[in-house]
Amino acid sequence: MRRALSLAAAAVLAVLLVLLLRVFVVGLYVVPSASMEPTIEVGDLLLGEKASVALGAPPVGEVVTFESPESPGTTLVKRVVVVGGQTVDVRAGRLWVDGEPWDEPYAIGRTEVVSGSGAAYPHVVDEGCVWVMGDNREASRDSRVFGDVPASSVSSHVLLTYWPLDRSGLVR
Repeated sequence: MRRALSLAAAAVLAVLLVLLLRVFVVGLYVVPSASMEPTIEVGDLLLGEKASVALGAPPVGEVVTFESPESPGTTLVKRVVVVGGQTVDVRAGRLWVDGEPWDEPYAIGRTEVVSGSGAAYPHVVDEGCVWVMGDNREASRDSRVFGDVPASSVSSHVLLTYWPLDRSGLVR
């Protein structure tokens, strides 16, 4: 009888620990679109770390998850390319930050102004916000469409792809 109670208590504790980790420490995500190719491909399964997002806005270059400004309840995956206080511009198919052309070895396709977005360039990103873009610039709905993203809506820093196994590894 005591052993059964001990096993039951251990099982309940294990379930609580997993739930706490899932809610406060790690997030599991599925990539539904080609917007982050070639870094992350359609159908990849990702592990995101949640704890560090409470420390402030993520740095430039970080791949993050956040709630879509256009579709509440939908999680997007994009790269932070500009942080609050910086000026972003799109010229001649390239991203410019604070008046300088930005080196983006991860990006593919031309960076274009999205027509009808209402974005005016150059644009100063509000403090407490980030400007996010997909690495596959021609297949991404990102800050060029929906503007600044409040840093408070960032839910995790993407650490790694864990599936499929042949592409598993750290996300950079």
